[in-house]
Amino acid sequence: MTSIRKVVVVLLVSLVVFTACQAPAAPAPAETSGEEQAAASATKRDLRFVVVTHGQASDPFWSVVKNGVDAGAKDMGVKVEYQAPQTFDMVAMSQLIDAAVASKPDGLVVSIPDADALGDTIRKAIAAGIPVFSINSGSDVAEELGVIAHIGQTEYEAGYGGGQRMAAAGVTKTICVNQELGNVALDLRCEGFADALSEHGIESSVVAVDLADPTDAQQRVLSALSADPDVDGVLTLGPTGATPALKGLQEKDMLDEIKLATFDLSPEVLEAIRDGEMLFAIDQQQYMQGYLPIVFLTLYNENLNTPGSNVILTGPGFVTQENAAGVIDLAEKGTR
Repeated sequence: MTSIRKVVVVLLVSLVVFTACQAPAAPAPAETSGEEQAAASATKRDLRFVVVTHGQASDPFWSVVKNGVDAGAKDMGVKVEYQAPQTFDMVAMSQLIDAAVASKPDGLVVSIPDADALGDTIRKAIAAGIPVFSINSGSDVAEELGVIAHIGQTEYEAGYGGGQRMAAAGVTKTICVNQELGNVALDLRCEGFADALSEHGIESSVVAVDLADPTDAQQRVLSALSADPDVDGVLTLGPTGATPALKGLQEKDMLDEIKLATFDLSPEVLEAIRDGEMLFAIDQQQYMQGYLPIVFLTLYNENLNTPGSNVILTGPGFVTQENAAGVIDLAEKGTR
């Protein structure tokens, strides 16, 4: 019996070893991309913010703002809704803000192109206990309205800096092309531009164009130049004004006669600066205007953190022929 038991034990041990050898190997962990790892590690928060601006996400400028908003939402692990009226319409924008407030979000981000039209609506949001940040336009009224802070550039000073650069380039008479008359931020740009030039004895006047009609905008700029041959400098207040002006000057072979500069960036603007067809672009780095308020609202909701100043500056910076190539690479990624 003892011998039989020994044989049985040996057989059982052999069977266990054989079974273990035949077991399939554990699968290797699947490789994950850096984005997947970041998404997996991001803290998901039960917070919802609404962003209401006067600029559509389809606009070259505002699409970069929206990219900043989306990146901020992903990094903070929060939900964010981006809204804007179909056109530059303060009544429609006010209604969007009212609707956002009624939905009781954990935070609100607004642009303030017209404080007279939007002020009461923004005050109602604050009175309802909703933390509010303003971006882009409204740096001059943000504190008065009671928002936590404004994120953007101070428009008058940005226009003033553009005027100083234009004067240094040797212009003798200029026009400021405004694609949204009534947008206080744009009016301040032209005002600062004119004041800087006047210090050098240089005149500047405003030419109004239609944001939605680039053909008409081009004709208005060329008509202004034809009506006053002494004008040798043109400042536009955004790509929607810069692109028609640039194409018009190219078609008329006037780029050697007219010094052209603009606010804000677009692929056409950056290529023109790189190629020496435009002097400079005043860059307010709008990606940060979308990204930063989402971070600040998250911190405010979780830790009651507030910025140390009423205005958080994202500009002005200047893109010139010296640095245009590097900015072009970043613009292709949608962050500049």
